[in-house]
Amino acid sequence: MSIVKINVLTVPEEQREVLEKRFASRAGTVENSDGFEWFELLRPVEGTDQYLVYTRWRSEEDFQAWMEGPMKAAHQRGGEGAPQQKPAASGSTLWSFEVVQQTGPKQG
Repeated sequence: MSIVKINVLTVPEEQREVLEKRFASRAGTVENSDGFEWFELLRPVEGTDQYLVYTRWRSEEDFQAWMEGPMKAAHQRGGEGAPQQKPAASGSTLWSFEVVQQTGPKQG
């Protein structure tokens, strides 16, 4: 089954808009990657300054290939055509999970 990677980003209040704009400007950089299945950027509502970046992949190998290729290149240049920028997050932790059960809405 699939794997899930959740990047936990600690983002100070004054950097939230910067972080969200940067993710919006990178739209399309992960969607065409082999093995990519899903992405969500989750904004904290209360009680934390941590954003969650949720991605789902067909396999660990697909995730690693993206990390070493397109993602690494995008972070090194700060996004398409942009100069390298100071990080919006003050900390980052990567969580890894295997999907062992899943369900969705019933059709019909």
